[in-house]
Amino acid sequence: MKKKILMSLVFIMAMAVLIACKSKTKENSVNNSKISDETKIIDEKKQTEEKKVPEKTKEEEILENMSLDEKIGQIFIARCPDKNATALAKKYNLGGYILFGRDFKGKTKNSVIKNIQECQNASKLAMFIAVDEEGGTVNRVSTNKNFRKYPFASPQYLYKHGGMERIKKDTKEKSNLLKSIGINLNFAPVADISTNKNDFIYKRSFAKSPKETAEYVKSVVNVMNEARMGSVLKHFPGYGNNKDTHTNLVRDKRPMAKFEKEDFLPFKAGIEAKAPVVLVSHNIVESMDKSAPASISPAVHKILREKLGFDGVIITDDLAMQGVKKFVGKKNAAVLAIKSGADMLCSTDFLNDISAVKKAVANGEIKENDLDEHVLRVLRAKINLGIIK
Repeated sequence: MKKKILMSLVFIMAMAVLIACKSKTKENSVNNSKISDETKIIDEKKQTEEKKVPEKTKEEEILENMSLDEKIGQIFIARCPDKNATALAKKYNLGGYILFGRDFKGKTKNSVIKNIQECQNASKLAMFIAVDEEGGTVNRVSTNKNFRKYPFASPQYLYKHGGMERIKKDTKEKSNLLKSIGINLNFAPVADISTNKNDFIYKRSFAKSPKETAEYVKSVVNVMNEARMGSVLKHFPGYGNNKDTHTNLVRDKRPMAKFEKEDFLPFKAGIEAKAPVVLVSHNIVESMDKSAPASISPAVHKILREKLGFDGVIITDDLAMQGVKKFVGKKNAAVLAIKSGADMLCSTDFLNDISAVKKAVANGEIKENDLDEHVLRVLRAKINLGIIK
């Protein structure tokens, strides 16, 4: 009897152990299944994330295939030389030419079109072809009767004799005329505020309040965008009542609060309207940077980027102007401008400036990664305007 009981107990214990082992095996199987499922989910998530890596933009693809010389050339809008313009555009991979009155004087429309097209055909990357056709006292094209019967009128005249609608109509006609001859960038509108007839910039300005000037700038940029004509807001951070920086070293002593309440408003309006380019002046604006003209001031460029939120192309005023030349002395203004944050350089002495920038990249004074960022902005603007197809 005792033997039977003992055998029964052994059997029961054996069964208990067997059941426990099976339960553990099942649990392990479930756990392994869970781990397998979780691993599968992680792998699928990783694959999805890899697929989400953004494709390279068109400008990034172009940049990848550019040499250092091509990158440096792209950041220059050069004053169009009297001779060998086509050959120089090709040799130095220039980002653009800016044309002045001499480039139209005594010429026919067809001859100008031919000259521009020859430069474009010779260039690996399509160029900005720019002018200052503000209307009024600053016209490069319409002063030649072969292009227009009368020069374009000033914004002040147009507004007085037809309000904002006449300004819009004039802007459309101007953009269409410029495009018809191969110009794709107009250094306008003037966003400076001036209501004093004695100011240097007065005749070129809208000559109204900050709010009215902002509305004017917004309207002009919108029409130019519709025509796919590049606009350039100038002269940041605002000329005010300062002297002409073509011939003078100018110090602006106005407080920052005045710029924020007044001068910045037209620029903000133009930026919000998607103006692709902002031109920075050579004024030394003491409330922003006492130590340098705006065009070579990191502080001024930072304000334009961060305070006004501009992510387009920043271009200098002409680096041959006395307002910057007198300040830099033997230093190179082009190098200083790039180091300060400018994307493009408006240069008359572009051969020497290109050489100086190349040397600065070679010795590490300008980082090639920073140069790449400037080139990307230039390429992006050209793509958005349909200049680079």
